Amino acid sequence: QMRLVESGGGLVQPGGSLRLSCTAYGSFLKMTTFDLYNVGWYRQAPGEQRELVARIISGDEPEYSDSVQGGFTISRDNTKKTIDLQMNSVNAEDTAEYYCNTQVGSIDTWGQGTQVTVSS
Repeated sequence: QMRLVESGGGLVQPGGSLRLSCTAYGSFLKMTTFDLYNVGWYRQAPGEQRELVARIISGDEPEYSDSVQGGFTISRDNTKKTIDLQMNSVNAEDTAEYYCNTQVGSIDTWGQGTQVTVSS
């Protein structure tokens, strides 16, 4: 069974940068490899619903929410089984718990979350 572990969250000043990383451990669904998984980053602010930040559908180009387009970059390394989120020019609205996600078929896996706080 796959397990996702996030790292890199913390306190960052407005206009600053932060890089989140997620590593997949454990076993994958039979007859699959990591490159076949759709991967993404989501976030949830207090009192709000969890929302998509960015994702990479297997074999496709990255997709971004309108609110982070141009400022955030998602990337994956299928050999290392990692999913990174580079966050640039952050603002207070980016404050949230960030979650890594992988999906293949009907199997959805979530990390435990990492807190990002944007404040001066």
